Amino acid sequence: MDWRIIIIQVFVLLFAITIHEASHAWAAMKMGDPTASAMGRVSLNPLAHIDPFGTVILPLILILVLRAPAFGWAKPVMVNPRNLRHPRRDNVWISLAGPAANLAAATISLMILVILKHLPQNSSPLEALFMIFYAAVMINVFLAVFNLIPIPPLDGSGILAGILSDEAAAKYDRIRPYGFIIIIGLVYVGVLDFFFRLVQLFISALLGFF
Repeated sequence: MDWRIIIIQVFVLLFAITIHEASHAWAAMKMGDPTASAMGRVSLNPLAHIDPFGTVILPLILILVLRAPAFGWAKPVMVNPRNLRHPRRDNVWISLAGPAANLAAATISLMILVILKHLPQNSSPLEALFMIFYAAVMINVFLAVFNLIPIPPLDGSGILAGILSDEAAAKYDRIRPYGFIIIIGLVYVGVLDFFFRLVQLFISALLGFF
C-alpha cells in the first residue's frame, strides 16, 4: 500500500474519532451533565480521546497487516444520567451527536471533492487533497453508519433504548453484556465489510453524478 495512503488514513481516522467523541461530550454538557467536560473531553485535541488499542494499534494492524481500511475507536465518553434533565430523551441526542458530527464532516468533504473533481488533476497538491478528502468522506460515513448499528455499546443502542418503552428498553438492555461478542461476530461473517463496500459504491456513485 502507498505510504501516503497509510498516513492519510491514520490522520483522517484520528480526526473522525476526535470529532465524534468531542460531540458526544459537548451534547452531554448541553443536556446538563458536566462529567465528560470536567474530564477534558469537549476538546478537538486527539490526545484527550485516544485509546491505545482502538485508536492506534488496531488501525495500524488493519492497514499494514490486513491491507484493510483504517478503523477504530476512542475512549468512551462518560455520561452520568442523574445529571440529565430528561435522561432517556437526552441520551438519544447525546448518542446521535457523534454520528451527526461524522456525517457533517463527510458532507463538507464531499462538497470539497466535487470542487476538486472539476479542477485540473495534473498537480501533486491537488492529487493529495483529493486523496485526503476522499478518505475523509469514506471514513466519516463508515464510522457514522457503524455506530448507528443498534448493538450495545454502539450509539445506535442508545438511540433505540431512548425511543422504546420502559419495559422494552429494560429487555433490550439484557443484550448489553453480549454486545461486543455480537460485534465481533458481525466482523467475522463479513457484515462490516459489506457495509464498507456499500459506502464505497455510494460515494463513488455520488462523485460520478456530480
